[in-house]
Amino acid sequence: MSSHLSADHPAAQPPENDSVEALISQARRLRGDVDAVRRDSQEDAADARGRWQRALYDLALHQLTDLDAHLAQLRDGPAPAPRPGSLLSRVGSAEWNLLTDEAEWSGELFHILGRDPASVPLSLDELPSLVLAEDRPKLTAMVTDCLVDARPIDGEFRVVHPDGAVRTVHMMGEPVLDADGSTASMWAVLRDVSELRRSQRAVSETRDSLRHPPPPPWHGLLRFPDEGRPGLDLAAAHLPSASAAGPRSRYGGWYDACPLGADGETLLTVGDFEHPGAEAHGPAVVIGALRGLALAGVRPAGLGDRLGAWGGATALPPVRAGVYCGYRPLTRTLTCAHARGPAPLLFRGGTGRELPGPSGQAEAPLEAGDLLLLRTEALEPDAVERLLSLAPRLTGADSARDAVRMVTRELGASPGRRDVCVLVARVTP
Repeated sequence: MSSHLSADHPAAQPPENDSVEALISQARRLRGDVDAVRRDSQEDAADARGRWQRALYDLALHQLTDLDAHLAQLRDGPAPAPRPGSLLSRVGSAEWNLLTDEAEWSGELFHILGRDPASVPLSLDELPSLVLAEDRPKLTAMVTDCLVDARPIDGEFRVVHPDGAVRTVHMMGEPVLDADGSTASMWAVLRDVSELRRSQRAVSETRDSLRHPPPPPWHGLLRFPDEGRPGLDLAAAHLPSASAAGPRSRYGGWYDACPLGADGETLLTVGDFEHPGAEAHGPAVVIGALRGLALAGVRPAGLGDRLGAWGGATALPPVRAGVYCGYRPLTRTLTCAHARGPAPLLFRGGTGRELPGPSGQAEAPLEAGDLLLLRTEALEPDAVERLLSLAPRLTGADSARDAVRMVTRELGASPGRRDVCVLVARVTP
C-alpha cells in the first residue's frame, strides 16, 4: 500500500531537529547572501541583461524562501492554523476516500483554494467547480488517470478565489490501494506556485529579450506564397508612425495580393484610411471588399470608385487613398490606378521611375527582374527621390523580402513620417 499524508497514514518521522536546524541556518545564510548580491548589483534594470539578472535573483530568492519554510515545517510539524498570506499557508494536503465519499483537507488547503476553513471539504466531483473552465479538463484527466490507471498525479491548474484572484496550484498525489489492489482513496499535496511561476516567466521573458534584440525599424514583414500569384515574388510590410501621437492614431493602412482572374492575373493593392479607429478593423474589411469586387470582375481602374460608393452605404471605413494594380503573367503587363495615392515606382536595370498616367492610370509591360513598389503616402516631400535613389540596390536585391527591408529602413530614418504600408512585387523568370 502506498504511503500518504493523513491521520491514518502518517508521514515518516522528520530528521533530528539539530540536523534540520543546521539546514535551516544554511538556507537562510544563502538567502541573505543572494539578497545582498542582488541589492549591490549595479546592472541597469532597463538593460535587457540587467533585467534578466534581476529576474534570476528574484526567482532564486523565491525558491530559497520556500526552502526555508519547508524545512521549518519539518522541524515544527504542520502549522495548527494557516496564517493568511504566509509562506506556510501555500502548501496543503488532502485525502479523498472513495468508499465513504468523504474528504479530509488540511487547514492550509482551504486557504490555497480560497475556501472558508469552516466549510465542508469538496469531493473530487465538486473540486473542478473552483478551477478555471479551460483548466477543468486537465484536472479531470489527471484524477481519472490516477483512479482508473493508478498513475501518480503531477500537474498544475488555476483556481479562482471568491475575490476574483486567480492562483496557480501544483498538485501531486497518488492512489491508495486496498488489500485487493483496488483504489480505496486518493491523497494529494497541493502547493500555491503563483509567485514562483511569475518569477520563472520573468526570467524566460528577459532571457528571450536578451537572446533576441529589438527588431529593426520595419514591422509586419510578410512574404506572400507563390500559389495563385504566378510570375511574382511578393513581400510587404507596415512601418508604424515615427511619432506615438498624432499621425499614427490618425491613419491606418492595408496591403494585399490576391488572384484576380482565371488567367493567373494578380491584384496588388495598398491604401490608408481617413478617420481615427479605422486601423483596428479597417484592413480586414477593405481587403475583403476588394477581393469581392475583383471576383465580380471589377478591373483595377474601377476599384477606387466602387470602394467609395460602398463606403457611404456600409460600415466600410472611408478610404483616404489607394493604389490598385493588376498584373497579367502571360503577357507581363501591369495595369495601375491610384486614387489620390502615390504613383507606383518601377525599378529596372539600376534605375527607377514613377508610372504616371492620365487620370491616375497607367499600363506598362514588365520584364523579368523588374521590381514594382507600391506604398501609402509618406509626409516627406523628398520621399520619391529618396526611394528612387535606392534603384541600384533594389534591382540587385536577391528577393522581394530583401527589397522591402531596404525600403522600410530608408523610410524608417525619417522623423516626420506617418504610418506607411509598402508592397514589393518582383517579376520572376
